[in-house]
Amino acid sequence: MDETQPAAPRLSSISSQQWRSGTAAWLGWFFDGLDMHLYTLVATPFVAQLMVLGVKDPEVRAKSAYIMAAFLFGWAVGGGFFGVVGDRLGRSRALVLTILTYSCFTGLAFFVETWWQLGICRFLAALGVGGEWAVGAALLAETWPRTWRPWLAAVLQTAVNVGVMAATLANQLLADQPPRTLFLVGLLPALCTLWIRRGVPETAEWHAAKAQGLATGQRARIRDLFAPGVCRVTLVSMGVCAGGLTAHWAFMFWHIQQLRSLPEVQSWTAGEQAVLASGILLLVMVTSALGNFLLAALARRIGYRRAIIAGFLTYGAVMATCYAEPRTLGQIKPFLAAVGLCQGVFALFTMYLPALFPTLLRTTGAGFCYNIGRIAAAAGAVVSGLGILHDMRWVLFSAALLFFPAAGLAWFLPRDRVGDAEAK
Repeated sequence: MDETQPAAPRLSSISSQQWRSGTAAWLGWFFDGLDMHLYTLVATPFVAQLMVLGVKDPEVRAKSAYIMAAFLFGWAVGGGFFGVVGDRLGRSRALVLTILTYSCFTGLAFFVETWWQLGICRFLAALGVGGEWAVGAALLAETWPRTWRPWLAAVLQTAVNVGVMAATLANQLLADQPPRTLFLVGLLPALCTLWIRRGVPETAEWHAAKAQGLATGQRARIRDLFAPGVCRVTLVSMGVCAGGLTAHWAFMFWHIQQLRSLPEVQSWTAGEQAVLASGILLLVMVTSALGNFLLAALARRIGYRRAIIAGFLTYGAVMATCYAEPRTLGQIKPFLAAVGLCQGVFALFTMYLPALFPTLLRTTGAGFCYNIGRIAAAAGAVVSGLGILHDMRWVLFSAALLFFPAAGLAWFLPRDRVGDAEAK
């Protein structure tokens, strides 16, 4: 963002263009949350149906893991690919392309006939989900005043939580329908792209940087992230995001499966287990929304970098304690609420990460570094799904330990001016 812009101490000072940019990014992130968890909610029954096997068959678990791995890998690829697109074509155009991508391919999953076709659809949808994060983050970093960024990051991350809640509600409303029906809900995001294309202009900062780039022959390339002056930030950011996101996504995908495997839950009917899955996910999302603002307040006091470190350490400690020993459903629920609060740490990356890179590398750098962790998470999903790690509790406990080296590496991230100013 152009730091010469007025600080806009009150919401009434925010311009109409800034409001439109914020609304577009919020909608994009809302539909991100909706799309990414449609599969999580129906993974086991849908894959079992496609394979004509029982839901407890080991092959169902293995293929479900492959599909989730394809989604996470596509998320990483999409973050890098659409990051370049966003830097070359502009934030608004790229935002439209990412939303159309994940909307169309999520809806297409309704028509699949085999598990591998579902995997392809989830991979292609994930390209758009991964790209939308970087594009939306850069759009807001270039339009909203710096003083509003921590709260804006919290609001944006809450859009993901609301999207997940919407997916949960849709799952409950369609509980009597075949599992594939839920993917038709994923077509809804396409409707908002017409407004974004007409109502959200490209940012002035991007236009200026683009003009300068054309004059000098400069353009966004992933290899430029490893050039002198940028390489160190790229490598540290990749390490921090890879560790944190691998642990986080291990929790997001496998904690529901772990609950289903509890002795007291295994005797429940499929419908009762579905209600439990929706209720637990709702609990995590509500507390996660609160955590977004809790971590935003912490970032304003001590800075993004230190808040990220504190968030990772707390997330790891709570998650490791929860799964260190066998617990009943009633004992696990308070830990899951605490984990939700800790998830607010990922809201901080929204405003912090894009600002670490030059303007014409902003979505490229943020998208590449933030989403690179999906590849490691994809490998973890396959390993655990194939039964190499038989006990989901130990899968989750092992994943929690990744937060600690990620927190240590985060110390080497650049200091942010918001944190410095607030600390004085």
